[in-house]
This record gives sequence, C-alpha cells and structure tokens, in this order.
Amino acid sequence: MIARQYLERAGLHFYAANVTLRGGELDLIMRDGETWVFVEVRYRRTSLYGDAAASVSYTKQRRLLHSAAIWLAERGGSFDTTDCRFDVLAITGSQLQWLPNAFAAAE
Repeated sequence: MIARQYLERAGLHFYAANVTLRGGELDLIMRDGETWVFVEVRYRRTSLYGDAAASVSYTKQRRLLHSAAIWLAERGGSFDTTDCRFDVLAITGSQLQWLPNAFAAAE
C-alpha cells in the first residue's frame, strides 16, 4: 500500500488498515509518537474534477469523526482524553499530498 509506506517513511507507525465500524471505515490508523493518527486516503486519477484532497467533504469528515470516536471508545478513550488527529493523504495521478491535521474533532 503506497499510502502506508509513504507515512511510515515519514516516521509514523502503522497500527491498522481498513477498520470497519458502524457508520463508516477508517482507512489507516497510525501512531505519531503518543498521538493516534486517523488517515483518510483519497485517490483520483486526474485533477479534472478537482484534486483528491478536495473530495473529503464535510459529510465525509463527520463520518470519519464518528468512526474514530467509536474506535477510541472501544478502547476506553475519547477525543477529550486521547491525543489524536485527522490527516488526509491525497493521491492525484502520481502526486502524493499529505495534509496533517486536515480537520479537527472540535470543528
């Protein structure tokens, strides 16, 4: 998986991939030190209709937040008690764009 390898080379540590929870899926769960990183991976062949990063809509962000909240709760955590962030790894054609902290749980 290109996205996982890219993030591991950047220093993140892999935890899980394609985690399905009620209401959604988490593409990648990584660790950056003590911080849980929930990564949405988006791919577009071309930018003809916008790049991959632009495809992470507000609705998609809400689904990711909901899924991450469930995942944390299953482990006894929450956004208030656990360091976490939401990244987007956008792949448009052969170009990779990593957006750390692309959106926040408090939004």
